Amino acid sequence: MIGAGYSWVPSHAQLETANVTRLAHGLGCDDFASLHAVSIDDPDRFWRAVRADLDIPFFIDWKTTLDTSRGIEWATWFGGGRVNIAEACVHRWARERPDAEAAIWRAEDGARSSLSWVELSRETTRLAEALVGLGVEPGDTVGIYLPMAPETAIASHACAHIGAIQVPIFSGFAAPAVAARLADAGARVLITCDGSLRRGAAVGMKTIADDALAEAPSVEHVVVWRRLGIDCPMTAGRDAFWDQLVAGEPGVMPPLELESEHPYLLAYTSGTTGLPKGALHVHGGFLLSIARECAYGSDIRAGDRVLFATDMGWIMGPWIVVGAGALGAATVFVEGAPDWPADRIWSLAEEERVTMLGISPTLVRALIPKGDPTADFSSLRTVTTTGEPWNRGPYDWLDEHVCGGGRIPIVNVSGGTEVGACFLAVSPLAPTKPVSVGFAALGLDMDVFDPDGQSLRGEVGELVCKRPWPGMTRGIWRDPERYLATYWSRFPGVWTHGDWASVDADGYWFLHGRSDDTLNIAGKRIGPAELESAALHCAAVAEAAAIGVPHEVKGEVPWLFCVLKPGRNASAGEVSAAIAAEVGKAFAPARVVFIPSLPKTRTAKVVRRAIRATVLGVDPGDLSTLENPESLQEIRAATT
Repeated sequence: MIGAGYSWVPSHAQLETANVTRLAHGLGCDDFASLHAVSIDDPDRFWRAVRADLDIPFFIDWKTTLDTSRGIEWATWFGGGRVNIAEACVHRWARERPDAEAAIWRAEDGARSSLSWVELSRETTRLAEALVGLGVEPGDTVGIYLPMAPETAIASHACAHIGAIQVPIFSGFAAPAVAARLADAGARVLITCDGSLRRGAAVGMKTIADDALAEAPSVEHVVVWRRLGIDCPMTAGRDAFWDQLVAGEPGVMPPLELESEHPYLLAYTSGTTGLPKGALHVHGGFLLSIARECAYGSDIRAGDRVLFATDMGWIMGPWIVVGAGALGAATVFVEGAPDWPADRIWSLAEEERVTMLGISPTLVRALIPKGDPTADFSSLRTVTTTGEPWNRGPYDWLDEHVCGGGRIPIVNVSGGTEVGACFLAVSPLAPTKPVSVGFAALGLDMDVFDPDGQSLRGEVGELVCKRPWPGMTRGIWRDPERYLATYWSRFPGVWTHGDWASVDADGYWFLHGRSDDTLNIAGKRIGPAELESAALHCAAVAEAAAIGVPHEVKGEVPWLFCVLKPGRNASAGEVSAAIAAEVGKAFAPARVVFIPSLPKTRTAKVVRRAIRATVLGVDPGDLSTLENPESLQEIRAATT
């Protein structure tokens, strides 16, 4: 019997076998609250216990767990340690579980293949050797523009193997968005493919990559996986097919023993004021943060089979590659759209006997109208969800039709590209409440602040973190001032994430959307400036402002408000096409509205929150700085 107000209550058997129970007992804790207290008050004891409990291999043990000598904003972790994510997530399993399946591929055309741990290790090493042969050195950046496939994991681990910094790029981006990320990262190499399948059509990823490279002059070499075997342009001296490049490599080079703080991943997310920002993550902190989350939240174990409907360009791609790898679980990689055909994700969960399924609220909302699933979900132990806040109807549908009406938990988590794991997470040690994100995650000192920086309970406020954590980004790539301004300027010494949150009387946390202008389109964050810049490629558009509007399926969709040049005309379709060409079809606006002027401050800053509040009919807050408040009346008239 599910307790009143709860969607799942752990059974005795579930409690006894959960990874987090083992950790709690080892630290002398009886419940989640006492375990969490240890995790933030005694980080040295906690993180050493995590490493020992999960048997995470370090070449050399760390001497200093946390160093804040440069300030909390620039905290470092596991000083003196030597580690390599490729060793921890691939090569050690090639020795311990050589013949077990490690990476399973389900192509959109129905093809299936898999690699054992020893095969994944060998292919990782061969590509690493080939990258060294191209001149890649530790600290160099390597772009990865691929669909979800075992080759994506191989490319990721090969970069880690040699100390290069991987730059995963969302496979649905158009050329200008790909170019912006490659150029900002200064990537020396791009790993891509001839094409991939999406909803039954071939997408020419190499052609898109070539268009992007015209604006990314740092790229010296392009490695092309022959996914479809189709003809694609190859530039002599720059481009090489993957299979030919690794053909002579023996696969014997050992992984580098790297300092814990050696850069691992440059993951791009978008802010509100301009170009995408690259969040830098490091080997030691990212590895232990992700392993902790996957083990003690999603309850992944060696021999499990995990499937997350994601892309390597979203932080959940690296999350699953590192998390499943660190714990010795096999990953099911899914090419193409998870809802084409409609029952695909459910069928794959049954066919591959998946134990942990990862899915976003957006995808669940999209699948509900297509019918209830008929697959056998008896293999599932947990379902992990993230990307945006839930609403009750879709959450209850997932619980009833996939999770057995409380048989297994929905492990709802929330973090971000810059967080390197999660801030908030459901725990298998405690009952779950519908749509809640559970509690502050282990090792995270979270709070909700009012505008004056005072702690709130029972009311909505700013989500903040008051102490550093291992997975915290080591800054925004090549822009320390932007890093400090974005996360540390609102409340000095406190990380402000840009989410509205609340904590109820029972200590359960809930999210209420973004508190900044960043758009969250189907779980993918993008800054309004990128959409606005793309709109200006339509010759008739003089100015543009993008906002996010709630949507029952996608969570949020973009609306674009445009001011036309004098004497010029444009259609909504033309503007939408310009954005799709620049950023990708997934980010095309749901509505384009033409207005005489945008609301601006006296310093010419567009006040997007005022536009959004006007559209939604909510309180816009203080508008005293507006130069032209009449513009809001024009917006109201154009949208009603």
